[in-house]
Amino acid sequence: MSRGQKTTTVVYIEDDAKLARLTAKYLEGHGLAVTLVSDPLEGISCVLRERPDVVLLDLMLPGIDGFEVCRRLRERIDTPIIMATALGEEADRVMGLEGGADDYLAKPFSSRELLARIRAQARRARGEVGPEKLLMSAGALTIDATGRRATLDGVALELTTYEFDLLRVFIERSGRVLSREQLVELVRGSAEEAFDRSIDVHISHLRRKLGDDPRSPRLLKTVRGVGYLFTGKGD
Repeated sequence: MSRGQKTTTVVYIEDDAKLARLTAKYLEGHGLAVTLVSDPLEGISCVLRERPDVVLLDLMLPGIDGFEVCRRLRERIDTPIIMATALGEEADRVMGLEGGADDYLAKPFSSRELLARIRAQARRARGEVGPEKLLMSAGALTIDATGRRATLDGVALELTTYEFDLLRVFIERSGRVLSREQLVELVRGSAEEAFDRSIDVHISHLRRKLGDDPRSPRLLKTVRGVGYLFTGKGD
């Protein structure tokens, strides 16, 4: 790690002690600081207390599941949440994203891929992704890249890390049709998982928070068979 570079902190909520230890050892070997928690309620308290850069969350937990943990955390914080679970079906991935998760990784996962995703989420949360444009706007929408704040008609929007970066991509390319693959690559840095349509879930969330009618959207339009078009004006 270079001098002055901030250590990425992770709270890992996982009841499989062996997997948790092995994963933490790998991440710590690459410069991350990992706090392990096996109990979901203790995990929530730990995240709220420590405010890590990223939360790594298992789905199948004792007491309350990862969906509920994610929901409770999302009510309080916008810290990036990566769900890791043995349930790899598309419906489970969609449920995780609907619950507020920023990313989803099915078990058994590659430690290298996990590390890359954690680092990517941490960079985005710190505003270290993409060219530096401090203030951007489109119509009534304004984004402050430094403070990672977005407002609509002067009212602050409560966006997850992924939603913020997605909105930023749209504003930077307002008036252009973007495919799912382009959106995933621009936000995440890789288009390898565009096929699972998880981007559609994030866009659905974004539309709702922008007050865009999903049946007849004006800001974020679907171009059938191609992708999405952000008008930025609500016309």
